Amino acid sequence: MTHGATSEPAASALTKTETPGASPPQGGGERSASRLVLGKLTDVHTVSLIGVLLALVVIGTITERESFLTTDNLQLVLTQASIIGVVTVGMTFVIIGGGIDLSVGAIVALASVWCTTVATQEFGFGGILFTALAVGLGCGLVNGTLIAFGPMVPFVATLAMLASARGLALQITGGSTQSVTVDSVLELSRRDNFVLGVPPLVIMFAVVVVLGWLLLTRTTFGRRTVAIGGNPEAARLAGIAVKRQRLMLYALSGLCCGIAAFMLVVLTGSGQNTNGNLYELNAIAAAIIGGTLLSGGRGTILGSVLGVLVFTTITNLFILNNLDSAAQQIAQGAIIVVAVLLQRRTATT
Repeated sequence: MTHGATSEPAASALTKTETPGASPPQGGGERSASRLVLGKLTDVHTVSLIGVLLALVVIGTITERESFLTTDNLQLVLTQASIIGVVTVGMTFVIIGGGIDLSVGAIVALASVWCTTVATQEFGFGGILFTALAVGLGCGLVNGTLIAFGPMVPFVATLAMLASARGLALQITGGSTQSVTVDSVLELSRRDNFVLGVPPLVIMFAVVVVLGWLLLTRTTFGRRTVAIGGNPEAARLAGIAVKRQRLMLYALSGLCCGIAAFMLVVLTGSGQNTNGNLYELNAIAAAIIGGTLLSGGRGTILGSVLGVLVFTTITNLFILNNLDSAAQQIAQGAIIVVAVLLQRRTATT
């Protein structure tokens, strides 16, 4: 089957059909009704997340009114959310496309240590940034190739990348911390470089979010991602190159990991093989909380961003109130379970 212009209408139609293989509708009413219901559910979910976030702000204000709403604390929360948020944007695309990526944390670690080696730092700011992006993109391409053309199950392929990337990061560092000596990189985290009180890392996160939203909702790439996540076989019959699309999705996830690695290096001023610990779990959890279906075919960038903010705010509240980290993990786990149960209930209604 050729991939000419005639395939685009068919691919576009996949994103509008509620049940592939169903009998032709009498008119456009059924499809319009299903899109309307889905849109309302998405709106309700988004409003609910905003409500949860506001409730957390109220709780923080009541329990730690002297420290929670301070400028320093809000900047800290947004900065911490920015790094995992960039990873979550890439993860959202992968999950919507029907996949999963367990290697994002390890890729962040590998990219952060590779871009902070003495040899790399000799090339200055550009060398550090380019290396972080290249390592992230390269790892993503390896994942995508194994999954799309291997073919390997995403769980297995990305699990193998997790182990390999962690091992390589440890070998590069020898277990030690690699300090950044390039002033132009370190200056990005200094307060005098904030733009109207907003840290540069938060601005970078906002740019990634906007680009991700445009890519998912306003481009053919986004429509194809939703299509292969909803029904890959129907997408293939409609003329979509499913394997190539999956390759690009994992490459995008790897690129986001490279960006996050650079941001982490800017924030900490160093590269460590322990960077990105549990990022894969946090990113998946944030995407699920944001309404992304684990089975693929549905999700929003805005929802994932709200999910990141909810988790980051919860973590901040636990720290400010000197609560045990174990209780924090239990609370996060409970939130994930509730979110999945709500997803399953919504899918059956």
